[in-house]
Amino acid sequence: MNTKLKILTVADWEAMPHANGNRYEIIEGELFVSRSPGLTHERVLWKLILLIGNFLETSPVGEGVANVGVILSDISAVIPDLIVFLNEQVDKIIADDRVKGPPALVIEILSPGPANIQRDRLTKLHLYDKHGVPEYWIVDPPNLTLERYVRRGTSLVLLETLENDDILSTTTLPGFFCKVSEIFRPVGK
Repeated sequence: MNTKLKILTVADWEAMPHANGNRYEIIEGELFVSRSPGLTHERVLWKLILLIGNFLETSPVGEGVANVGVILSDISAVIPDLIVFLNEQVDKIIADDRVKGPPALVIEILSPGPANIQRDRLTKLHLYDKHGVPEYWIVDPPNLTLERYVRRGTSLVLLETLENDDILSTTTLPGFFCKVSEIFRPVGK
C-alpha cells in the first residue's frame, strides 16, 4: 500500500476557497487549515496595526499589511497575521500583486489550541528561518508576552521575551517603540 502524501504547491494553494472563512497555508508541501481567528486575536492584531501603522505614517520606511499571502517557495505559501516590508524590498519581493519572498518582519499572534500554537512556534519559525526572514515576532495573548526572534548569521534566534511595561523596539523599524502592555490593552482604552 502506498501511503505517500501528495506534495502541494502554490498552484494548489491559489485554487483553494480562501473566502470560506478558513485559512489555508501550505508549508513545505503540507496543507494546514485553521478557522477564522477569535476576538482576542483580532483585537491584538488591530492594536499592532495601529501602533505600527501610525509609526509608518510618520516614518515611511516601509508598509505593513495584515493577512496577506506570502509565497516563500513553490511548496510554501502562508498567511501571517501581519507583515512589514521595507521600501527597498518592494522591487525584490512584490510581484503580480503578491508578496513573493521574505518580508522584513513577520508577526504571528497565537490562537488557542495546541495545533495552532505548535504551527506558529515551531513549524512557521523553522519556515521563516529557512527562507531568510530577518525578524519574527510571536505574540502570545493569554500570557501577555511577545517573543522577538532576529536573524543572527544564518539563523533566527530568540533575542528577547517581553511582557508588561517592557519596551518593544526593533532595528527593522528604527525609532519604533511601544510598551508591550499597549499591544494587549483593550481597544478604546
